Amino acid sequence: MIIRKATAADTAGVWEIFREVIQAGDTYVFDPATPQEDLQKHWFAPYMYTYVAEEGGHIIGTYILKPNQIDLGAHIANGSYMVHAGFRGRGVGEALCLHSLQEARQLGFRAMQFNIVVSTNTQAVKLWQKMGFSIIGTVPEAFQHQELGLVDAHIMYRKL
Repeated sequence: MIIRKATAADTAGVWEIFREVIQAGDTYVFDPATPQEDLQKHWFAPYMYTYVAEEGGHIIGTYILKPNQIDLGAHIANGSYMVHAGFRGRGVGEALCLHSLQEARQLGFRAMQFNIVVSTNTQAVKLWQKMGFSIIGTVPEAFQHQELGLVDAHIMYRKL
């Protein structure tokens, strides 16, 4: 597996993962019916750094880094990660996170914050904790889970 900056040629592979992940309606705030043309603003916007994990010529994961806030809050990074369903449980998410922490440091960020980690996404919560993130707050009923209804969401943080 190699992790590299995404190019325009990766759009279809990223879309396949993005569509698959958001259709479940259980981990990301994007409407499960988000059209493909919206991928550009959600994953390839000019202020984002977009990366892909590739294995055997196939995109198996992706992540973005961006400032969590503008101007005086821009020293804190925000990251989002997605792994192709066929490659989950194989360390791809952990590899993406490790890569993103290195990239965030190189880009000059001082910390990283996740604004909405769905509490019922226990695999992600455990992975982020393993990677040094702490839950610094929980927002009650912040996420409209497609199956469970309103569930809590964590804010997670880690210094770089």
